[in-house]
Amino acid sequence: MEPTQNPSEPDDADLVAAVVQGDTDAFELLFERHRMRVGAIAGRFFQQQEEIEEIVQESFTKAYFGLPHFAQFKVDSFAAWLARIAFNSCYDELRKQSRKRERNASEFNEHERQELRALATEAPALESTAINRDLANKLLRMLSAEDRLVLVLLDVEGLSVAEIAQLMNWSSPKVKIRVFRARSDLRQLLKKLL
Repeated sequence: MEPTQNPSEPDDADLVAAVVQGDTDAFELLFERHRMRVGAIAGRFFQQQEEIEEIVQESFTKAYFGLPHFAQFKVDSFAAWLARIAFNSCYDELRKQSRKRERNASEFNEHERQELRALATEAPALESTAINRDLANKLLRMLSAEDRLVLVLLDVEGLSVAEIAQLMNWSSPKVKIRVFRARSDLRQLLKKLL
């Protein structure tokens, strides 16, 4: 989803060129234009506002310092390139957090377990249903960083395998394997909870 822009304002390509020439005001316009989208990406992975803001800041910092090399990345737009940076920033943070955190089924209270049981009897595609529920974030936090990332990109963001491969700079077979493993891990986790 590309942000809307006022026709009197310069487009992203013009702003990128201005930033490369040293115009910090141009980068501020890029920030204002795209920060909501980066925040929405971070919000898919993190609940705490501080974590989301940290991802936004990190993503724009990486973008700022990477702008001189932007043309080398062969992407269609600044927005697509920035989204790639944001997803990678989320992935990096998830990996950091997963090293510190163990899978812990005790995080679910009895009410949440009952809700999961109800979902299991209602829907044949439990993984897809769980992604869209309030409990999804708890479930996803218990998965590895790669598993969480690939499920969110596929099931929540609605990206294709090819789009995920391009976005993450992975091969299509790696994406397919990650999806298979992530869904398998999620099913195993759900079996333990039910």
